[in-house]
Amino acid sequence: MGQPTENLARAMTRLGEIPDVLGVEASPIYRTEPQLVREQSWFANQVARVICGPQVTPFAFLEELLNLEIDLGRDRTRGEGAPIRYGPRVIDLDLLLFDDVVMQTERLTLPHPGILARAFVLLPLVDLAPDLVLPDGIAIREVLEQLDYRREGDQIWQD
Repeated sequence: MGQPTENLARAMTRLGEIPDVLGVEASPIYRTEPQLVREQSWFANQVARVICGPQVTPFAFLEELLNLEIDLGRDRTRGEGAPIRYGPRVIDLDLLLFDDVVMQTERLTLPHPGILARAFVLLPLVDLAPDLVLPDGIAIREVLEQLDYRREGDQIWQD
């Protein structure tokens, strides 16, 4: 799977190269204990704030993220012989938020449906935007305070 921090650095660089991306700001990297498939190495997690031009849509940006994953070596094969869901992977890029867009389609749900339950998402998100309030009025800092997790330095444990 390569070096997780190097993979994240490559992803951050490549995010800035996407057409109509005007800026990228990265959170610190956190090490996270695997949650669903335990028998694997710890994950490296990071959140990016990406500023896009007004012509970029959520679907277009999602497509760019999926293409970037493939370019960086992600195997998205399904079926027999496919990688284990929630198992080791080179990179995993999720679209968490897109301005104040709220949508639920077969292809994309915004805000990301797992955002409120995952300390490995909320901690770096709070680092980038400590006063962020989701479109439904929920402050991410308050959600994080209610989660059952443990943090030591850059390491996160959550059941």
